[in-house]
Amino acid sequence: MTLHVRVNGTARDINAGPEVRLIDVLRDQLGLTGTKEGCSVGVCGACSVLVDGEVMSACLLPAVLVDGMDVTTIEGVAAERLEEAFITEGGFQCGICTPGQIVSAVALLMAHPRPSDAEISDWMTGNLCRCTGYRGIERAIKKAVGE
Repeated sequence: MTLHVRVNGTARDINAGPEVRLIDVLRDQLGLTGTKEGCSVGVCGACSVLVDGEVMSACLLPAVLVDGMDVTTIEGVAAERLEEAFITEGGFQCGICTPGQIVSAVALLMAHPRPSDAEISDWMTGNLCRCTGYRGIERAIKKAVGE
């Protein structure tokens, strides 16, 4: 079936059956390889994307459910300040979780432009990192908002 989706601001027609996951469409059909597949069961956050502004796990989401919606991947987020803060504050090492971390942080900052420490911690709970720990990620988010 043909799906009509806006991906990173561009209208796209995608062919996908009901068994095809959004992550497979993004990576294999559209060549957007920034979204990573970590756990394949929706608990690590590496595959986080925004669907109509809400954080979703692309590894669990059937592509047919995004027909007519806006999907934003790491390639489409405007997060230069946040990305720079991740670098300077040690918010990443291997890079597998980083795209999902940044996508989730963008959603956090859209919902809470000046988040408290508790809001950062609560919001980012769905993103696991095995390399850096979470202090660098928390510092990066705070730095991005000027704290």
